[in-house]
Amino acid sequence: MDESPALIQIKGIRDGLLITLGEAGWQELVDTLIRNVDDRVLFFKGARVALNVGVNELRVAELSTLRDQLSERGISLWAVLSESPLTEMTAQNLGLATRLAKPRPLQNREVLEVMPQDAAKWVTGPLRSGGKVLYEGNVVVLGDVNPGAEIVAGGSVIVWGRLRGVVHAGAQGDEQAVVCALELTPTQLRIAGEIAVSPKKRGKPLPEIATLKDGQLVAEPWQEMTGR
Repeated sequence: MDESPALIQIKGIRDGLLITLGEAGWQELVDTLIRNVDDRVLFFKGARVALNVGVNELRVAELSTLRDQLSERGISLWAVLSESPLTEMTAQNLGLATRLAKPRPLQNREVLEVMPQDAAKWVTGPLRSGGKVLYEGNVVVLGDVNPGAEIVAGGSVIVWGRLRGVVHAGAQGDEQAVVCALELTPTQLRIAGEIAVSPKKRGKPLPEIATLKDGQLVAEPWQEMTGR
């Protein structure tokens, strides 16, 4: 039986992904992590990863080996968080960060001034690979969001088309944000600090809405929106 959900937890942060390792032997944790990466290549490809190793005491050989394994898969290990002074020193000797930056508001030349909560940025699609939209409020796309495109919104994201790129709603911590699309099959989806990838769809695509419920990302049929 695959025990990886108990051994590895993944959350989205502003600087990439935070992977927290559970309680097990180091080699078992490494094997589980690499197996997860190999099983979800598109999800992890190009990711920047901060790794929380808990109380594990790691030396240069162990940590550098893992960094190389991740690098071979297109993943950049940039930080290691630990309760062990030895591991912290090891990480620092390898040029890795040992602290995460405090969350900050979105700052980018592409982001407009802070807007009222109900304000929205309208984008006429399609949003092609390499395209990026960042906005403090809600984002509405009239058209498809193709693989390789990215939307980061302080509020909700509505796509009147197929959503197949990367989307991060509630980027500043708004857990009430939602993501809606006529076809919801993103490469990666985040709401606030939670992150997920879409399972393979079967049958005819239907409009869906993704929300946070009890700390979990849930996708449901996008029907009447009364009360939202």
